[in-house]
Amino acid sequence: MAKGAIIVGAGPVGLMLAGELRLGGVDVAVYDRLPAPSGESRGVGFTRRAAEVFDQRGLLARFGDVEWAQGHFGGVRIDFSKLDDNHFSVRGVPQFRTEEILEEWLRELGVAVHRNHEVTGFTETEDGVVVSFEGPDGPGEEEAQYLVGCDGARSVIRKTAGIDFPGWEATRGMYMADLVGAGVRQRPIGEQVPGGMVMAFNLENGVDRIVIHDEKLRPHEDKSQLTFQVVADAWQTMTGESLHHAEVRWISSFTDTTRQASEYRKGRVFLVGDATHIHMPAGAQGMSVGVQDAVNLGWKLAAAINGWAPDDLLDTFQSERHPVGEQLMRNTRAQTRLYLTGDEMEPLRAVMRELVESPDVARHLAGQVSGLDVRYEVGASGHPLLGLRLSPDREVELADGGRLRVAELLHTARGVLITNGASAEAAELAEGWSDRVDVVTGSWVPADTATGDPEAVLLRPDGHVAWAAPDGGKLRDALERWFGTAR
Repeated sequence: MAKGAIIVGAGPVGLMLAGELRLGGVDVAVYDRLPAPSGESRGVGFTRRAAEVFDQRGLLARFGDVEWAQGHFGGVRIDFSKLDDNHFSVRGVPQFRTEEILEEWLRELGVAVHRNHEVTGFTETEDGVVVSFEGPDGPGEEEAQYLVGCDGARSVIRKTAGIDFPGWEATRGMYMADLVGAGVRQRPIGEQVPGGMVMAFNLENGVDRIVIHDEKLRPHEDKSQLTFQVVADAWQTMTGESLHHAEVRWISSFTDTTRQASEYRKGRVFLVGDATHIHMPAGAQGMSVGVQDAVNLGWKLAAAINGWAPDDLLDTFQSERHPVGEQLMRNTRAQTRLYLTGDEMEPLRAVMRELVESPDVARHLAGQVSGLDVRYEVGASGHPLLGLRLSPDREVELADGGRLRVAELLHTARGVLITNGASAEAAELAEGWSDRVDVVTGSWVPADTATGDPEAVLLRPDGHVAWAAPDGGKLRDALERWFGTAR
């Protein structure tokens, strides 16, 4: 029997999507060309919204004690403590640790990750996709209803599907290295120096991550000739400090190439994460936006495979996430120029430092980086929460006196209707969708005395508000739009 879905790529995004699909009852498999996880960590943390997404599935606690970090926009500090919402990101978590946690979760859910299986292409049929691969036992094929490419910037799935990947070519190059015993002065958000920018911060257990932007460094994609001698020499030239004595864990290089896939879906084929958007690293946004892509698509794809998805539900992956990718391209390109341009950019940096003292400006820039400003079009208007994520930290007090956070209500990746009891009609109506939507009756604690709490709110499995009372449209319309026909 054909799988519900095959995911190509076992990075954080592919693993997260596999878990989402399994929570939705889908038979899913993950294929990855590497025989084992690489152990590399281009990403060393994640944004506030990505942290909330992990929290919504009960995964954030598995990271243990994490460091919550202040943020910046292109090197201009933003004081998150002055903002109403919590925009603090997680810093110092290597990407390989995130992958370990997600793969452990998949093992618990019974999802197979097929290592050393390189997908070479696929053929789309009338009711599925036949995937070709090269594995330890030679070539093979497997059929699934849907195929998802989470296979990075050079995505085989994107190229085979014929999806364009337009954007901007590289203009800058950067070096990156993880070092032990470097004894380097910490520069956690970077520091402008003559000829470029340098950054240094502690990852974990005495491992320092350094990043170097040399204005004379020409962009290149070939990392095979890169040596630590080259990296250490560049650091010494720019800072006067020697790193040559350090133990090297990993070195790499990257550029500011910026591209976005023109389509996130083509027939039964989807693209998620770096297969859809690449850019200069800025504020841990790349992996974080990819994880949010996965959580947006997962429940929708599960609904289609399980047969209850409304006709246009899968199309909303493109309409909701492509604009988020466009904003990501804009803000990372803006940050690159602000951050990495020489002294001639200093007047603009000074103006930006003045502007971020305004709460409105700080909130706008912080929301772009943290991911908390994402609002989807949900088909209704009138209530200020519509389309936004509901904070996972909000608590609901139940009739028995117990309390549950919104994040805990979303652990099963189902829809949730939260009502204060005054909306008995709403709870009764939602019973027709009880196989897809949980109904929770309680009161908000503490109450929001400033703006008032909703009488009732319908959450999609990704935590975004699909309906709210009062003045948020008709509940039946929202249930049918996002959760299909009642039983």
